[in-house]
Amino acid sequence: MPRRHANPYVPHDWAPHEKPAILGSPSTPIHSTPKRIAYGIVGLLVCLTGALGNAVVTANLQLLQGTFAAWSTEIAWLPAVYVMTNVSINLLLVKFRQQFGLRAFTEGFLVLYVLVTFFHLFVNDLSSALMVRAAHGMVAAALSSLGIYYQVQAWPARHRLKALTIGITGSSLAIPLARLFSTELLQIDEWRGLYFFELGLALVSLACVIALKLPPSDRKKVFEKKDFITFFLLAPGMALVTAVLSLGRLDWWFEAPWIGWALAGAVVLIVSAIAFEHNRSNPLLNIKWLSSGSILRLGLIMLLIRIVLAEQNTGVIGWLQYVGLQNEQMTNLAWSIFAGIVCGIVASCLTLNPQRLYWPTATALALIMVASLLDSQSTILTRPEQLMFSQFLLGFGSAFFLAPAMLAGIGVIADQRNLVSFSVLFGMSQNIGGLLGSAILGTFQTWREKFHSSQLADQLTTLNPLITERLQQYSQMYQSQIGDSTLLNVQATTLLQNAATLQANILAYNDTYLLTAAISAATLVWVFWRLIRLRITARIALKRATGSK
Repeated sequence: MPRRHANPYVPHDWAPHEKPAILGSPSTPIHSTPKRIAYGIVGLLVCLTGALGNAVVTANLQLLQGTFAAWSTEIAWLPAVYVMTNVSINLLLVKFRQQFGLRAFTEGFLVLYVLVTFFHLFVNDLSSALMVRAAHGMVAAALSSLGIYYQVQAWPARHRLKALTIGITGSSLAIPLARLFSTELLQIDEWRGLYFFELGLALVSLACVIALKLPPSDRKKVFEKKDFITFFLLAPGMALVTAVLSLGRLDWWFEAPWIGWALAGAVVLIVSAIAFEHNRSNPLLNIKWLSSGSILRLGLIMLLIRIVLAEQNTGVIGWLQYVGLQNEQMTNLAWSIFAGIVCGIVASCLTLNPQRLYWPTATALALIMVASLLDSQSTILTRPEQLMFSQFLLGFGSAFFLAPAMLAGIGVIADQRNLVSFSVLFGMSQNIGGLLGSAILGTFQTWREKFHSSQLADQLTTLNPLITERLQQYSQMYQSQIGDSTLLNVQATTLLQNAATLQANILAYNDTYLLTAAISAATLVWVFWRLIRLRITARIALKRATGSK
């Protein structure tokens, strides 16, 4: 073990194999096999704790709406406030870990999360539920990093990339897992069943983190007073953007005045933060580095992939919920997504190559494009059984690209001071990208549904013999129950209009799947163009170098 100092900010005397990779990360001593297994289990538990609580709430949002007697625009704040705090706290998390240690942050917020969740059990109120989600967003940001560090301890040095892959992608298992058992939790004591589960999971994680501590790390005073000015400018700005993306399509973009005011405020705050950081000698966010070509391209690729992956929840799950299916009726589909994610994690562990990080991204985009094209053949009779293969592909792609994307960003960090900048970039691309994808796809689906409804309405005329025949069939269905001919005709017309609306919706969803396929294809072409260009540039440079000799 390294020699300890009374001053925590004096570096330890590390052995060569123990030295932390970056400031704030734990050292890597050699552990026994049982202890490595324990680190791996705790790491996976911590990852799932950070993601599963919010996944359970998101998977049962419609049921919680009835429990809290809330409007759809009110209940949508539950996942929104989670993203608000999750994105914002990443601004401070890296430096907090470097100065105070990750354990102090994680244990402190885990205790806060346990207390808030516990007291929420005694208050049947949406406001207290929002407090729980906000606290969970902060805790989840810390737990995602903590899960990675525990996985690093679980694997020997030669398999460190596998540890990073499992730590980065482990939390993606939360969504399909939530759809497998959350209905049973609701049957225990309605919404309290979900929060009892969250409370229990947080307590178990807290006990495991305290019982199995991470090895020590170097610490250094890195915070500056100006860092908090940036935080208090950028955090509310990103919160306003999150609110707009979460509720814009529910209140509708051009009808709710608050959306315009929120966007205006977000622009002022974010631009002010960027201008303030740009002129600092030691910025919290390195704006010059973030605006470089390679980082902008990496961020855009991660953002586009998150947008097309929103097809799973906004598209397929949205359609199945629209036709009335609940989580217990989508169990096989959830297992299919779960299997796809597990296979994606395993494949990523076995094939990850730091020299070829763009190829997993290209593979994931190709699989997402194929899955979207398969989904675009849906009909009004499409149910989970017909969607299992395509959703397996989407699950595989979502897990397969994640670790290479993060490692690609870490690989271009020449200065550790840029770690905060990349952490914010990665968190924003995942969280804001997911919200942006849902907003774009949901808005596009609504717009196309209106278009198809108008097209079908033009054809709903009694001059069409097929329409007349269908109205007669509907009338015969209710003839024994409704004696009044006028009411019978109204009932038949209503059923016909409902059938037309259903058909318009599935056509709109198919258009949405085609949109995600087109975005995936365009991004894939762009990635290949970049790879070809880089290869040609490298060959030209090699020829010039050999020619000069």
